[in-house]
Amino acid sequence: MSGEEQTRSLRDNMPPTIVLDPPRVTNPIGWDAGKNIQPFQSQQSVYQQPSYQAYPMQVTPNQTLAVLSVCLGAGSLVIGWCCSNGLLLAPAGIVLGIIALTQSKKDPTRYGGRPLAWAGIGTGSLFLLLYVLFIIAYGAAALLGGLN
Repeated sequence: MSGEEQTRSLRDNMPPTIVLDPPRVTNPIGWDAGKNIQPFQSQQSVYQQPSYQAYPMQVTPNQTLAVLSVCLGAGSLVIGWCCSNGLLLAPAGIVLGIIALTQSKKDPTRYGGRPLAWAGIGTGSLFLLLYVLFIIAYGAAALLGGLN
């Protein structure tokens, strides 16, 4: 069978037409909407909802600068020796610690974290002190001929 004969036979064999059922009736019981409906009458309730008050929130002092000071100071001690990153981290930790201290002195109810600020100042200063001692020791060793 050639291609033309095959398509002709497919056109001749059309599928049968199926007759569907009639559409369903949407109101089979004959109920008339809107008739014989009593309006709703609400009764006044005696019950009243209690009024609730919000609990007072306790505001904690802001310690952001003090925490950053500790993080930068500790970071200068831990990773400060690599490529002298501590020379950037330590002074930043010291400055943030000093700012946090002055803020907590001016308004202690709003700003807190004085021990954290002192820890940040201490760790940043410790790194700078150790770095200066390392440079002095290295320079002394170079001058005295200990390094070839």
